[in-house]
Amino acid sequence: MDVSPKDIPTALIHLYRGELGRMVVYRTRLDTTTNWAVGTTAAMISFALGEERVPHFVMLLAVSLDLIFLWMESRRFRFYEMVRMRVRLLEAGFYAEVLGGEARPGWKEALRSSLAAPAPPLSLLQAAAVRLRRTYLWLLGVVYLGWVLKLYLAPGTVLEAAAAGPVPGLAVLLGAVLLLLLLVALSRAHRLAEEE
Repeated sequence: MDVSPKDIPTALIHLYRGELGRMVVYRTRLDTTTNWAVGTTAAMISFALGEERVPHFVMLLAVSLDLIFLWMESRRFRFYEMVRMRVRLLEAGFYAEVLGGEARPGWKEALRSSLAAPAPPLSLLQAAAVRLRRTYLWLLGVVYLGWVLKLYLAPGTVLEAAAAGPVPGLAVLLGAVLLLLLLVALSRAHRLAEEE
């Protein structure tokens, strides 16, 4: 296909507008998932703390739902980052040059390869680590604080209150702490990779 040199700027402008629109849509989808997670977390904590008869392990449902939302949001975040990368390439290459600046070297090749073979720049674990650091560790921290408060307000010792059916309280507490430590380690492992 023969492309006239005068048509290239027009095509790039339309590509930029299209990619910018996609970026806004992905950002909205991310915000929607975050809103679901925040609303669900608030509702579950209010439910668990608002009624004395509700068992403390209802908080496990809040943690499970937050982890499901984290997985959904991590998948969406990968594609958001891919589109954001393309928009950034157009800004640092094409628009920088149009505005009289120096274009980023290799921007055309990077953009061409991203369009020819779309691949998110982050793995699912890397995306999960980013979303954990930015949002989900905070939400899970609130769930854990609500859970500790529920255990503290229950009759008996915290270990007795933490028991869930046949599972002893110590095992429940250790499992909860282990899960939180694994999630913190995941978020830190990606941050260390970014800094290297």
